[in-house]
Amino acid sequence: MKPGLDAIRHCLEGAIPGVVATCDADGVPNVSYVSQIHYADSAHVALSFQFFNKTRGNMLANPQLTAYLIDPETGGRYRLALLYLRTETEGPLFQRMKAKLAGIASQTGMAGVFRLRGADICRVLDIEPVPAAEAPRRPPACNRLSALHTLIERLENCHDMAGLFEETLVGLEDCLGIRHAMLMMADGPGRKLYTVASRGYACSGIGSEIPLGAGVIGVAAEHRTPIRITHMAAEYGYGKAVCEAFARDDRQLETAIPFPGLPEPHSQIAVPLLAGGRLLGVLYADSDTDLRFTYDDEDALSVLCRFVAQALTRLREPAEAEAETDSAAARAEPPAASVLPVRYFAANQSIFLGDDYLIKGVAGAILWRLLQLYTQEGRREFSNRELRLDRHLHLPDIDDNLEARLILLQRRLAEKTDALALVKTGRGRFRLAVRQTPQLLEQPAAS
Repeated sequence: MKPGLDAIRHCLEGAIPGVVATCDADGVPNVSYVSQIHYADSAHVALSFQFFNKTRGNMLANPQLTAYLIDPETGGRYRLALLYLRTETEGPLFQRMKAKLAGIASQTGMAGVFRLRGADICRVLDIEPVPAAEAPRRPPACNRLSALHTLIERLENCHDMAGLFEETLVGLEDCLGIRHAMLMMADGPGRKLYTVASRGYACSGIGSEIPLGAGVIGVAAEHRTPIRITHMAAEYGYGKAVCEAFARDDRQLETAIPFPGLPEPHSQIAVPLLAGGRLLGVLYADSDTDLRFTYDDEDALSVLCRFVAQALTRLREPAEAEAETDSAAARAEPPAASVLPVRYFAANQSIFLGDDYLIKGVAGAILWRLLQLYTQEGRREFSNRELRLDRHLHLPDIDDNLEARLILLQRRLAEKTDALALVKTGRGRFRLAVRQTPQLLEQPAAS
């Protein structure tokens, strides 16, 4: 029995370029490599239309094609008889292909070169196995459906956002064997993402940022679609992609926190967290092994991210019991002994503890406001609700995910200093722990 397209889907990963044979109107043949032949559905594939070349000209003149594919894992070979049907320039398939091409281009420093002009849809008329020596296929590490069920059950027991972040990454390793992963949240205006949790890396990278459109993470966020790269495209680390994206703003480079990903990932996957079409963040995983993430992994992580996005929406809602901080919580406490210089730059809301950079943006503005209230009123106890209503913070009109910002700030403080800490005291409440008296130094704007 001849295999169906679903059975040879591994050949459509792009790790080994396919070969396509066409003929012009006079029957003159042409054979060329195609960077990737995309799986459209169980009966169709799509070729990426980037340049008007000989293959495309022949296809338009004579719609019958032959494709030759190799399974990158087993070495199995297949000859496909194809019939060109149409070219799509919009729709879900086109957007997925466009996003993946953009992700690879951004990751390899070719963002201004590769541009998808269309998706050439072809019907698969026949699949013929070609005799060749084949290696056995590795069995899957786990039953992904069962693993996903177990992981979601664990996440249902998370009652706060910090626990959800942590349990998601721990569960990925325990249930799906994914050891290197991170969660990034989108800022309110949707211009960049910031790291709130990571696992398996030499540095946590908490607070590191990626602009939309940079690398597979930024492109997955920008296009709201998963991107999966199964092999190392080039010696081009994510840190370089981020630096190039920020290169026009020296101040951002000065306060850049190193990105926590693997220096040379051989497999990558980025899946957006979407709630009602709105981007909340991105789950990213990488591996130093080629072909680590399959179509099945992409499907499993897409379902997981949908659940996580729903949980984030539920957990970010303010608790009904929240109220303004009462007079007892606002009473001053004895000041700490030694002095900690805290410098604040209003231009980008960045905070330095002494000469060490801590954080910037919304999280930086929040910490500065907390320190002001501590210095002026002796306040240590705070609520999320009062921060949302504080006119000094100028929070965006749209929900900027305050809870995620506080988690980011809490973890960044824990990494960088023993002098300050945020301690959760209840749903929507926290305490500013002060072990050195902050000396607030607001820096003037550069002339």
